[in-house]
Amino acid sequence: MKRIAVLTSGGDAPGMNAAVRAVVRACAFYNLECFIIYKGYQGLIENSIDKANARRVNNIINKGGTILKSARSSDFRTSSGRKKAYNNLTKNKIKSLVVIGGDGSFNGARIFQKEFNFPVIGIPGTIDNDISGTQYTIGYDTAINTVIQVIDKIRDTAISHNRLFFIEVMGRDAGHIALHSGIGAGAEEILIPEEDRGLKKLLNSLKKSEKTGKASSIVVVAEGDKTGKNVFELASYVEKNLPDYEVRVSVLGHMQRGGAPTCFDRVLASRMGVFAVESLIAGKSSVMVGIENNQLKLTPLENVTKIKSATNKDLLRLTDILSI
Repeated sequence: MKRIAVLTSGGDAPGMNAAVRAVVRACAFYNLECFIIYKGYQGLIENSIDKANARRVNNIINKGGTILKSARSSDFRTSSGRKKAYNNLTKNKIKSLVVIGGDGSFNGARIFQKEFNFPVIGIPGTIDNDISGTQYTIGYDTAINTVIQVIDKIRDTAISHNRLFFIEVMGRDAGHIALHSGIGAGAEEILIPEEDRGLKKLLNSLKKSEKTGKASSIVVVAEGDKTGKNVFELASYVEKNLPDYEVRVSVLGHMQRGGAPTCFDRVLASRMGVFAVESLIAGKSSVMVGIENNQLKLTPLENVTKIKSATNKDLLRLTDILSI
């Protein structure tokens, strides 16, 4: 286990650079050689591999995105592509691989490990926080704080003009960003893919708010919510049924992925990066580093690809109470 490589894969997440830094410096601490792979699995196939020392990762802990770049790789989905990747690792005498990414990246890592019996360990980096085996993923805390900052600004103009704002946030399959940022920003309603709140409930809630004297409201909508076909159709429906409201839509999009990582994400990524290297040294493979109750743990990659986190029912109940 003298040579360890690290790559970032899938969607970028704030804190990935902090994780890369931790892996590289942990290798230096334990007198191991570390290699960085550019453009994820595609870069592995193309042999975009460089040796890195502790100084190579100076001044990146505070940067968003990933300095290693990330790319979707259709080639890695094929056995011939994975064979090329393995040959390049062998050519560089690399003995193990750290993959920073989401469940799709881990599924690729799991298949690769099984085909070539090559030691692989995963670090969860995704803003959606939708991976089992860990309470938090790298980038999630930064994303919800970014969303809260934007909603706070939107609320200023909503109040000034007595408007109802529908704010769409990321979350095609999981509503964690919408749920937590919505509560943190004081949203009147939060719509997520895991719970079908229904148009009738939404209208009743907004009517109730109007009767109690609220002249403006914020509704946070996860992009995967099925209350309407999309957020614009949903806004149009509400505007027709509640003509007293002036309705606006704001889609936050990829701004949620960007920006400097929060302290929480920097510390989490640093802990996970070091633990990943130490776990490889201890002979662990085909596992993902996670955190539960502030304790680091390992979960088999095959479980990570099958299980999704459950919605917190207490937070949904809290939304109903606080939006009165």
